[in-house]
Amino acid sequence: MSAKNVDNHNRWRSRTVAFRVSEEEAQQLNVAVKLSGLTKQDYITTRLLNRDIVVQGNPRVYKALREQFGAVLQELRRIDAGNAASDELLDTIQMIARIMDGMKEASA
Repeated sequence: MSAKNVDNHNRWRSRTVAFRVSEEEAQQLNVAVKLSGLTKQDYITTRLLNRDIVVQGNPRVYKALREQFGAVLQELRRIDAGNAASDELLDTIQMIARIMDGMKEASA
């Protein structure tokens, strides 16, 4: 059993919420979590409560971005060869674009 922890408002997180996702949804969720720099629990909680995800740049986030750029480039080359783009790829590209826009605003 995992240890209890406290949220940002010093409230005990003692309730468990579980749900099922498809393999594709799990992969999409994992990509979003890696790009956010948050834990999976914090990412899901933030999104479920309809709060904005604020990506804090750190080495893990930059590594995740680099890996996703590589994966996107590979998929774009596949598409250039005449194959169709998947919805998951388009979602990933949009997520990366939002993160990059936020990085541009933060540095300005």
